Amino acid sequence: MAVSATDEATGDALAVISRLARLQRPPASDGERAGAELIAQALRERGASARIEEERVHGTYWVPIGLTSAAAAIAGAAGRLPAAVIGVAAALTAADDLEIGRRPLRSVLGQRMAHNVLAEVSPLEAGGHTLVIHAHHDAARTGLVFHPGVAKLMARIAGRLIERLGATPAPMWGAVHGPALVCAGGLIGSRRLRLLGAALSAGFAGAMANIALSPAVPGANDNLSGVGVLLELAGALARQPPSRLRVLLLSTGSEESFLEAMVRFGERHFDQLTPSRTTFLCLESVGSPQLMLLSGEGLLRLVRYPREPIEQLTELARAAGVRLRDPFRYRLATDGQVPLRAGYRTAVISSMDWYKAPSNYHWPSDQPQNLDRESIAGAATLAEAFVRRLDGDALSARRG
Repeated sequence: MAVSATDEATGDALAVISRLARLQRPPASDGERAGAELIAQALRERGASARIEEERVHGTYWVPIGLTSAAAAIAGAAGRLPAAVIGVAAALTAADDLEIGRRPLRSVLGQRMAHNVLAEVSPLEAGGHTLVIHAHHDAARTGLVFHPGVAKLMARIAGRLIERLGATPAPMWGAVHGPALVCAGGLIGSRRLRLLGAALSAGFAGAMANIALSPAVPGANDNLSGVGVLLELAGALARQPPSRLRVLLLSTGSEESFLEAMVRFGERHFDQLTPSRTTFLCLESVGSPQLMLLSGEGLLRLVRYPREPIEQLTELARAAGVRLRDPFRYRLATDGQVPLRAGYRTAVISSMDWYKAPSNYHWPSDQPQNLDRESIAGAATLAEAFVRRLDGDALSARRG
């Protein structure tokens, strides 16, 4: 399946990406809503029925993590009792937020509307399996911690170790470890440990404040590249509909606030999607030079993806001539975590550059002209092959 930037008559996916990239699309913003409307229109033009679902979310991660970090920093400097009490509360609250838990702090903060786009490609025959293919269209805020020099420095210092482990470091651990050190120092009476935790927490609070004051990036790779694949798939499935497989094409908003809109999608739809008859395929930042499958991810706790869909996708990529590097673990967060944690069979197609990170990650250079078109085309080819494979499996099961 080729991706071309010249065929205006077919509503080319890269042309839509360029239009979307010009919108300021931070989570749960007017720009995110405008992006959702544009995507819904593009899906309809490709033959898919599409609608927008509004979901109430908080819309940031920098506020809750910034507040818990600041509270721990102040408590650590205040004394032993405040450190013990506030430190443990801040650590537990931050951990709950990173682990996509109940998130009580977000419920008392300001709320806004996120916008999910959902399209359905109905099979020729009723029944069978459902495949949900999803990406996100909101864009991250930048910040000094995302400077490309950081990734380059990490690659120089620990690139071989990262490659050998098959995983990136976990940059958000400090949001929990800082308050935990504050608490531990308060409990055992160690001023040095308490102040160490306070310093770490203060650093995180400062980083979150910097992100809060920074603009959103164009988000071409993260994650309009995935949206582009959804559009390519919509056209392909309109030309050749699946026989038995029901396909849902989903583009979420508010992913960059730690997956909030995908959580809301689950609250709305998971009770209608039987885990044994539903598969999720997440398309996340597929515009870097090295296309790959995620073997695991997690901001705090590592969750691993099941081997079966990884092996199926690897086999399909080999048959289609799509180059994949070895599966990798990102200590970041993609929407794939939400269905995975809910018990669904889930896989994630992503990509990385030579510095073991998505290209132009959360930086203003994440522009359409910097996308690797071969990777996007490969992701589209692989995703369509997965659709055809599952459709064939569903048809075989029916005949059996």
